[in-house]
Amino acid sequence: MAFIVSIIIIILDQISKSFAIKYLKGKRPYVIIENFFQLNYVENKGAAFGILQNKRILFVIITLIVIIFLTFYLGKHYNQLNKYIRITLALLLGGATGNLIDRIKFGYVVDFISFRLFNRYDFPVFNIADICIVISTFIVMLMVLFDEIEV
Repeated sequence: MAFIVSIIIIILDQISKSFAIKYLKGKRPYVIIENFFQLNYVENKGAAFGILQNKRILFVIITLIVIIFLTFYLGKHYNQLNKYIRITLALLLGGATGNLIDRIKFGYVVDFISFRLFNRYDFPVFNIADICIVISTFIVMLMVLFDEIEV
């Protein structure tokens, strides 16, 4: 089940990015809610929030290590993990793989979801893979904090 979740995330991520390329690239942002939410094509050559720009090889290597580790870990411990950690790791695996595909295919990650907070702060543009990575990381942190991870 966890690997199916990862595959679904990868498919949704790649489809959404192909739509972003087709309909947003080279165009003005598509405003959904004025001064709050828009779709805006961005080519991110860095990591989260655009840090470490142009370190493609580093990101590919680190991401491959994470994907290999998660795949083996899930495969080896699947029956010992509770369903929440399985899904959480599947979110992380799917998100990491979605962004890795972009880095290999384009040399950058396609981002397109854009929020403006309090009409002053433009939150960094992100994508579906990023959402999955952030949510899974947050859940893992909570599980570690409350000692809920068992293996």
